[in-house]
Parts: sequence; C-alpha cells; structure tokens
Amino acid sequence: MSRTTDHGTDDVVGAFLSVADLLEEPRLARLYAALSRTDEMSVSELMDALDLPQGTAYADVNRLEEAGLIEPTTTDQPHRYAAVDVDLTLTSSGTEYTITPALIDAVGRRATDDDIDAYIDRHGVGGLAIALSYAVDRERGDTTHRLMARDLDCSPIEAEAILQALRPVVQDHFDLDSSGASLADVAADDATDFTDDA
Repeated sequence: MSRTTDHGTDDVVGAFLSVADLLEEPRLARLYAALSRTDEMSVSELMDALDLPQGTAYADVNRLEEAGLIEPTTTDQPHRYAAVDVDLTLTSSGTEYTITPALIDAVGRRATDDDIDAYIDRHGVGGLAIALSYAVDRERGDTTHRLMARDLDCSPIEAEAILQALRPVVQDHFDLDSSGASLADVAADDATDFTDDA
C-alpha cells in the first residue's frame, strides 16, 4: 500500500527525474513495486522477497529514500519502509500515459520476463503503459488481444504475449469488477481468437 506525498512545484522536476530512474533500472523498479504492493517492509524482508544481496538492498533503499519515492515508517531499528504514491502523467508523440505503481511494477519485471523486455525494446515504456491499459480491460472482459492488435497495429501474437505477461501485474494492482466476463471466459475467447490466427 503506497502513501501519498505532496510535492511542491519546485519538486516536480526532481520527482520526474526520480521516476525516470525507476523506469531505467528494473531492479529499483522491482524494489519500489514490492513496497507498493505491501503496507511496509524492512530491508531484510526486501532482500528475501527479491533475492538481493545485503549491500545492494541497502544501497537501493537509500537511493529510493533520497529520491523521495519511499519513506521510513518506523524510527526504531530495523527501519520499515513504504512506497510513496507515484502518479505522473506524460505526453509523448501526442499520446498521454500515466506512470503509476503498476507501470513501475511492469517495468521492474523486465529483468525476469522476456516478453515485457522485448515489448519495451520495441515500443518503449509509453507503449508498455498503453499495453497495460489493454491488459486491465482484458481482465475485465472488455477487450481481446485481437482488438488490441488492431488498435495498435501489431500482430495478434505480440498482443497476446504482452497481455499474458502483464496479467500478474494487473492482478497485483487492480481490483477487477466481477460483473464482467470471468477470466476463464476471456481466456477461452482469446484462445479461440489465437487459434484463428494460425
């Protein structure tokens, strides 16, 4: 569970640069994402959860704290930390997207998920943000990989691959409306569409 901190107008550029660091370094993004999914964690818990060496974990926590992206929640040792809420909207080439903890989490998975890594290489972080919005819609039963492929002018196979890769991110960060199609219905529909592509 992330916390919200108000940045004054003087801090906007600093906040942007801090978020840019997260988007460039998957390890930092993974650490931030782990904290954004929980109430708080100690450095030791982060080391265990992310399989980080002690020195790396402490250095990364210090960087994120100095950047104002996480904050200590206790004064006693060992300190516990929580993520500061990130919600930054950018416009690139006429397309607007919002950097959120879910997007940072998706970027953090780049190091361990080849589909996310390849998608970022081809479409950039802005493209991943758009794919994430399609992944949320698909999990709600509002779209399929074929519609995403048509809208974004990519292959249905590429659309399916990134939607599957982003499914855990969506499940970790979004409350899905149970009134729409079930995940089984969406998967069955997409499987049918996927075989039609062959």
